[in-house]
Amino acid sequence: MAKKVTTKKPLTGNRRSHALNATKMKQKPNIQKKTINGVKVKISAREARTMEK
Repeated sequence: MAKKVTTKKPLTGNRRSHALNATKMKQKPNIQKKTINGVKVKISAREARTMEK
């Protein structure tokens, strides 16, 4: 099983229709499974790009 490394959480807010109705929504982070040094970890796509550099 992959170990969770990232501390990112979903952003919350409201979706707004043309009639300005508010509906709760979440934007989830882009979590990917990646193997680093033989260990499977769950990190965000942005963190994975930073690790490659």
